[in-house]
Amino acid sequence: MEQDQLEQTTALIAQDFGLANASSPFTEAELLEAIANRVAEMLTENKDLLLSYMYRLDIDEGKIRFALSPLANEPAYLALARLILNRQKQRAITKLSYKPPKLDEWEF
Repeated sequence: MEQDQLEQTTALIAQDFGLANASSPFTEAELLEAIANRVAEMLTENKDLLLSYMYRLDIDEGKIRFALSPLANEPAYLALARLILNRQKQRAITKLSYKPPKLDEWEF
């Protein structure tokens, strides 16, 4: 993942999930681990809030159900973390692709 995209993704995730140390640079693997830890915490403490966040992020409900099912290839917290990371990467790409012009460049 490119550095700008990684930074944008980290910022989006930190904003939604309140990740500690989000100001320090993450690798993609470290970011996935941080999300997985937070998701595991939320699964035990407030699953409804977690699912609400995932709904707000527009993550496919079928993918969420599969991640929570016993048929998933990995633990639920890790599968959900991957879904969140992939969705936030998509959002970061969109934000970086469609940056509005700076106001000081506009002529009045």
